[in-house]
Amino acid sequence: MSISVIQWGTGNVGQAALRSVLEHDNYELVGCYVSSPSKVGVDAADFVGLPTCGVKATSDINEILKLKADVVLHMPLSGAQVNEDPTKDTKDICALLRSGKNVITTVGYVYPKAYGADVLRELEDACAFGGVSLHGTGVNPGFMAELVPLIFTSHSQSIKSILVREHSDFSFYASPQIIFDVMGFSLTPDAYEEHTARYRKWLSGLFEESVLMMADGLGLELDELTVDSEIELASEDISIAAGLVPRGTVAAQRWEWCGVAYGRDVIRLEAIYKVHKSVAPQWQSPAWVCTIEGTPRLHFEADKWTTNGLVGTAMRAFHSIPAVVHAPAGVRTFLDLPLVAGANVVQQ
Repeated sequence: MSISVIQWGTGNVGQAALRSVLEHDNYELVGCYVSSPSKVGVDAADFVGLPTCGVKATSDINEILKLKADVVLHMPLSGAQVNEDPTKDTKDICALLRSGKNVITTVGYVYPKAYGADVLRELEDACAFGGVSLHGTGVNPGFMAELVPLIFTSHSQSIKSILVREHSDFSFYASPQIIFDVMGFSLTPDAYEEHTARYRKWLSGLFEESVLMMADGLGLELDELTVDSEIELASEDISIAAGLVPRGTVAAQRWEWCGVAYGRDVIRLEAIYKVHKSVAPQWQSPAWVCTIEGTPRLHFEADKWTTNGLVGTAMRAFHSIPAVVHAPAGVRTFLDLPLVAGANVVQQ
């Protein structure tokens, strides 16, 4: 029996998930939600260049709520960044859950405990009402920042500290809305400082989820969770896929979130974002690094661990569908679900 799916969002990540839903016989697309008026009424398969499937895109949330479906792949741009109401994602997700649909999202909620007891209770109540589950996933956060390190710690006899560092070059990312409007690249330092209040809250919320999940997975009680950041400016005009980054504007960011216990940084997550790999050479490092200081010492690094993080994000959600659909009702994190693997994707 096939699993019925609603695709929520048809951007880069959403299209990758939508294609997989349409191409796998054990899934049935029954709905498609879009936010752009120009996409309303379009056959969902047209978004990914596949034969007509008969499911028309809608921007009417009530239409989606009325549909019967096993799961919603929730993949919009984060409401906390692009919507006037920063709680829009929570409201939408709760409405979907209360309508009896499991939800897998890529806009956070990897470990909703980070957003406080009230938000967690709201999500749990919605899950209980609908008899369904919520799971947040992605690449980083949502995989590399918490799940992979936790798996590695199964080799550890003792641990002093854990470092996870992401180093990303966004020169290829052709989305001015994300690169400029959300992340604040190409802004002057003063404008970036004003912009950062909302951006910082959103980004920190995501990585604080990862820190707290790792701490709970390790049975570690944190004394404090800190965040710090710094920027580098472009020394010359830089042309990237999203547009122009003028000289003297923000071209690189380094963020650090630390889980403090026993008087030291036990868990440290670093994110280095650049509009081009040549910027801020003092922050050079492989694309991904995980170091676990302890017995034994474990160190892993990858120069290019994926060729497409957007597809990777979508596939983490897509492959989680069976586990989430069959999970007990409630917020279900990596600490609750069984192994998620890429089933039925090996090519002949």
